[in-house]
Amino acid sequence: MTDTPPVGGQPAAPTPQPSVDLPAGPVDAPEGPPARLWDRMRDDPQYAPEHLALEAVRRLGPEAVQWAARARAEQPGVSADVLADQAARKFVNLARLSGAVSGAAGLPGAVIDVGVLAWTQARMVLHIAAAYDVDPLHSDRATDLLVLQRVHKVAESARLALGVAAGRERADALFGLGGQRPLGRVMLQLGVRLAQMAGVRAAKRMVAKIVPGAAIVLGTWANSSATKDLAQRSRALYRSRGSAVPEPRQP
Repeated sequence: MTDTPPVGGQPAAPTPQPSVDLPAGPVDAPEGPPARLWDRMRDDPQYAPEHLALEAVRRLGPEAVQWAARARAEQPGVSADVLADQAARKFVNLARLSGAVSGAAGLPGAVIDVGVLAWTQARMVLHIAAAYDVDPLHSDRATDLLVLQRVHKVAESARLALGVAAGRERADALFGLGGQRPLGRVMLQLGVRLAQMAGVRAAKRMVAKIVPGAAIVLGTWANSSATKDLAQRSRALYRSRGSAVPEPRQP
């Protein structure tokens, strides 16, 4: 196709090109753990936090990258601290809401609650990382999630557990391995592990699901408090890393 001929001796104006810095459309990030992740965690509840951390980086990292790019474009000169505060407020509010609107009762409801909360918190951590120019798609973010959410005390043990979980994912894909244990025991173990990751005491969550009316009050307060604490730890970690040279992404 030829260019439009110049008018009046003037060269034709170049066709505007889309920005290469910003994605064309919003990334589709799920509000809660995807169905395949729930299946994986149910089949391997011991490593549920590790499976969630790995999937969060894969599924939520791109959203965090896009959010940070758009926020900086819309707020020229905005500081990393301000962006991190914006992310923290957004996801603390989402965590509070998730504790108030869950309709499922009993043990299944408790597991759903803490799973959605842990996912929302992971989403917040990755956004805070992006606010400080720390790559939310890097594989080390899964390690950060497990340490920040106090599933593991140190990065070395978190990396080891992530390696085990990743190996189990590959084995499941190849051989179709699945858990054959009683569902009630699996759900209890899964709920306890996810509650640990979300920073909510599992016993309180289970009681709240049994006592009428308690779930809304306790869920709102516990989710908000745990998520605020996590936001503070995340800001402290990534603020200290933000001025460093960006680390390469793992293939």
